[in-house]
Amino acid sequence: MKTRLLLSSLMLIILSCSKKVTYSPEFIEETSGRYLFNQDDVIEVFYENNKLLLKWRGANKFEPLVIDENTFFITDLYKKLRFVQHPETKKRYLSVIPKVDRNQITYDYLKVSDTFKTPSMYLKIGDYQNALKGFLEIKKQDSTSSLINEREFNRLGYQFIREKKYLKAISVLKINASLHPESDNVYDSLAAAYLVNGDSLLAFNNYKKALQLNSRNRAAKKYIEAYNTKKN
Repeated sequence: MKTRLLLSSLMLIILSCSKKVTYSPEFIEETSGRYLFNQDDVIEVFYENNKLLLKWRGANKFEPLVIDENTFFITDLYKKLRFVQHPETKKRYLSVIPKVDRNQITYDYLKVSDTFKTPSMYLKIGDYQNALKGFLEIKKQDSTSSLINEREFNRLGYQFIREKKYLKAISVLKINASLHPESDNVYDSLAAAYLVNGDSLLAFNNYKKALQLNSRNRAAKKYIEAYNTKKN
């Protein structure tokens, strides 16, 4: 409770220190848009009534601490950012201001087009092919990335199963199997999705794959035995 009160007080102090800046229409047009925070996350910059606002990580909108026209502070990141343009490519970025050399300019978060979509955005709209393509690219660059967490895909797949959205569940769990082909659990889950969707053969094939990867997978062993008994 005390921690929450301290954080709330800190936020009030920070916002009260935020400078009033008048942004030109040209500046607003140049800096508005989405900036790629990582391969599956964007910071959205926009303005309302000449006030700088952001959207990030599920927040509807929030106001950063404005330091000057080009510079602002995000409390969740505990970082100062500035708008910069690369002198050669002319592309725009958000640059993280270093704590030591504040004059150093880095090009950290690239401004992307309004039509740009992250893998999770594709996933949300049901474009599973492009979602998989994006997640595979993330895996290619970092196979241990939290952005391709097996449990999270599994959780989403079972959520769709509970909602009786079986085709969506199958699509999500197929992505998980493509990202984690050495895990018996992904095939076990995919088999379960096929089974509730009425496809016993594909359920059998995936349970078989799960059992090949883990001979102690009891759910897979039980289904395969029952399937073979019924078939014979």
